[in-house]
Amino acid sequence: MQGMGETEGEACPFEFNFDPATFKVGDTVSYRVTGSLEGFPFVGTLVEVHDDYVMISGDAKQPDLLYRGTRESRPVVDGDQI
Repeated sequence: MQGMGETEGEACPFEFNFDPATFKVGDTVSYRVTGSLEGFPFVGTLVEVHDDYVMISGDAKQPDLLYRGTRESRPVVDGDQI
């Protein structure tokens, strides 16, 4: 993602996996949250990958705090979990 840094043309420091068919534990994903945080992008790490959902660690300071998200290119997390 270009233009995400303070310097023009600076690339985003994250490499995201947007292909749910290839999701694996350890992948970095951009996820969305419903409710009052809708529209804001979040970054997380996949810690579990299941057929129809993923578990995301969204806070490096609280690695045991996990969010359940949909299994799609940008997983959706229910805002009630946040």
